[in-house]
Amino acid sequence: GSERHCVHKLIVIIIMALLAQRLKAIQDLTDKEPLASVGQYNPKVNEIFEEDVFGDAQIKAKLHGSTYKLFRKSVETGAALSREVADQIATAMKEWAMSKGATHFTHWFQPLNGTTAEKHDSFINFVGSTYNRSLNMNFSGRQLIQGEPDASSFPSGGIRSTFEARGYTAWDMSSPAFLRSTANGKWLVIPTAFCSWTGEALDFKTPLLRSNEAISRATIRLLNLIRTDNKATSAASSLGVEQEFFCIDRGFYEARPDLQLTGRTLLGAKPPRGQEMEDHYFGHMDPRILSFIQDCEWTLWKLGVPVTTRHNEVAPSQYEMAPIFETISVASDHNLLTMSVLTEKAKDHGLAVLLHEKPFSGVNGSGKHHNWSISTNTGENMIEPGHSPLENVQFLLFLAATVRAVSLYGDLMRSSIANPANDHRLGANEAPPAIVSVYVGDMLSKVIDELTNIDDADKIDSKAVQRGPSTMQLGVTALPTIPKDQSDRNRTSAFAFTGNKFEFRAVGSSASPARPSLVLNTIIADSIEYISDEIEKSLKLGEPLPQTLTSVIVKTLKEHKRAVFNGNGYTQEWIDEAARRGLPNLRSAPDAIKEMLTEKNISVFERMKVMSRTELTAHQNIFYEEYIKTINIEAKCLHNMAATSVLPAAFEYKRSLKETIDKDIPVQAAYMKKVDDLISELIVATDQLKEAFLGDSEKKIDDEDLHEHAVYMRDKVLDLGMTKVRNVCDALEEIVDNKLWPLAKYAEILYRK
Repeated sequence: GSERHCVHKLIVIIIMALLAQRLKAIQDLTDKEPLASVGQYNPKVNEIFEEDVFGDAQIKAKLHGSTYKLFRKSVETGAALSREVADQIATAMKEWAMSKGATHFTHWFQPLNGTTAEKHDSFINFVGSTYNRSLNMNFSGRQLIQGEPDASSFPSGGIRSTFEARGYTAWDMSSPAFLRSTANGKWLVIPTAFCSWTGEALDFKTPLLRSNEAISRATIRLLNLIRTDNKATSAASSLGVEQEFFCIDRGFYEARPDLQLTGRTLLGAKPPRGQEMEDHYFGHMDPRILSFIQDCEWTLWKLGVPVTTRHNEVAPSQYEMAPIFETISVASDHNLLTMSVLTEKAKDHGLAVLLHEKPFSGVNGSGKHHNWSISTNTGENMIEPGHSPLENVQFLLFLAATVRAVSLYGDLMRSSIANPANDHRLGANEAPPAIVSVYVGDMLSKVIDELTNIDDADKIDSKAVQRGPSTMQLGVTALPTIPKDQSDRNRTSAFAFTGNKFEFRAVGSSASPARPSLVLNTIIADSIEYISDEIEKSLKLGEPLPQTLTSVIVKTLKEHKRAVFNGNGYTQEWIDEAARRGLPNLRSAPDAIKEMLTEKNISVFERMKVMSRTELTAHQNIFYEEYIKTINIEAKCLHNMAATSVLPAAFEYKRSLKETIDKDIPVQAAYMKKVDDLISELIVATDQLKEAFLGDSEKKIDDEDLHEHAVYMRDKVLDLGMTKVRNVCDALEEIVDNKLWPLAKYAEILYRK
């Protein structure tokens, strides 16, 4: 009896400790008010924009004219900087940074774990001996151009052994340096690429920069073929990233071990109200959240990030921020910076930002919509219909190249957004399905149908693709006639044309933008090169240029029209139709990651000089390992929560029922049995889950076959073991006394600010 009493006392202590944290989070909400952006607010945005950026204006002002021209030439052409010029730039950069309070510098890079990394070094240097020395603030051209962080502890995917530690960072001159700060000081941040001692890329930035060069080469080659008046000498892909995220009170975040350790809730019953009222999207923003986002905006503007849009998203506690388009490498850096600022600033406001793709079951997940296009250095957008017939033929060539890229390499696009978090999001609640297709809208779809159903290229009507919207009347005298776009927006398409860009909607909210961007650049550059090859072949046969261009458009679209789909991507009919068309349906990350190393996909990366077979193999290994490790961590966390939080609460609830329930009344006896059965189910389910992630996953799976290991973790640990534990925990949450439930509930987390 005394032993049972001690066990009961221990259970009560555990429950009360966890419950106290949940109740404290609720109680503390009454004292929380919107926090002012201390020292940041300035109504004149133009005066503070890029205040903390060592950009073109600062470089031009601090360098001699000839030195500045050499720097610009290096940025635009990739020409090497001399040691003398590098030293001058480094000195100017150091003086600027120190004048604003910086004491340290760092090479900021993007290792293959999807985050950013940095090592801080001070400008301090000593001159003289121990008893006769003076402090000298030093920053050389060599320190600017190259760093040497330890590469042994970053993911390499087998490129190097753990004991091979040397790695290099190299200054990315196309992305300006900037300052970061805390209350205790500032440091200079230099965007860099990261590679191994043997020269392979160990980051996402390096292949992204290579892919952008591939886009430039392919675009200029095609323009020179089709236009005698082409003045563009380079091109680059542009990117605008719509960043979605959840933002909740920090007290609730700290009351949920799963949110802290995995970024998502591993259990939690659906609340009485989810998002079915459709009243959160574009709704009035909560004052605490608005204050927080405004604080982020002022910080980001000073860092040169052109954030321009903010609004409530569909799910409760879900929001979005979006910037103006920028060159793709800078846009990628700025998105990573945005995620960092959001996470840091949330703490100041007593909030927590969740960047996970699916932090809550039953409501929308979060994406990072990639708005992608190609522009030349003369400012012309290749993904926009024009005013003249030639401009429209040019647009159709780039459209045909894009359709071909999706048709041939949809599997690569799917692999570029594959991670365990995004698997929970794809295919429902406005996230695109796992099948990658192109949405082009009714107008372009009609054009494509006409093109692919004619035999004579001379019959093509280029006026059918004229730029500029039509208008629509709203039937109210006080309301104006408004422009009407040439196509609607398809929320179920993975890759949608939206007037002057393509929107890759399937990218996950936590992902590095560089990974899907480098794939898009690579496969579309390859298709543009294919278009140029076909044009050159036809011209060599003596075909006139106009007929050649339209013939290539018709041929390419006929061969790859299978990738075009304007319907509802959520339906079973589309799944069946996609299978008939031969489009891959890669439902989970392991299936998608496997496709990275087909000969077709290796060939396109090598042909475009973006990634080698060795680098692709490394990426595949790393993505498999990320998948396996993520699910293993989630499984351990869920097991711990079920065993040490849910089960004790359920047992205590059962004990309290025994004292009040009348077993002679059938309905009460049945209720008691229901509680007993759920407790027994949870004990069995937690034991099975533990056996799955501690037993078979370590003993029976061959570590050499990462795909098999990932599939095991998906099928046995995630889909079977974790799902079973969650279902029982959620059923218990719906009946256990609210005063005993130890974890913050969905209704509290999502609706209380």
